[in-house]
Amino acid sequence: MRTILNIIWVVFAGWVLFLGYVLAGVLLCIPIITIPWAIASFRTAGYALWPFGRQIVEKPTSGVGAFLGNVVWVVLAGWWLALGHIVSGIALCLTIIGIPMAIADFKMVPISLMPLGKDIVRTRRGPFDTK
Repeated sequence: MRTILNIIWVVFAGWVLFLGYVLAGVLLCIPIITIPWAIASFRTAGYALWPFGRQIVEKPTSGVGAFLGNVVWVVLAGWWLALGHIVSGIALCLTIIGIPMAIADFKMVPISLMPLGKDIVRTRRGPFDTK
């Protein structure tokens, strides 16, 4: 079921959001000082492309540095990425089949605003996972 939802997600919203995160990452790679935010953007791009079967968890070691980095992130790229999630989530709510995807879209708003200090983990292991 996750695979079907992910395929539908990519067709209707995932690829656009993925491109938004990649664009933000590329732009943040231009000044050397913002490369940590670019890495967070690229990591979140993968989650925005294929979200079902993964979840966002807090890093236990994150602290004040992650908070201050997230403040900079909101100013540089976070607000328009969050706006993209909200707009696409509302558009997905217009159809019955889009409601589960809209819920996933709205769940991505917090990580689009504050990606530092968070990890993206799989929710269930597959048959070939060793860890």
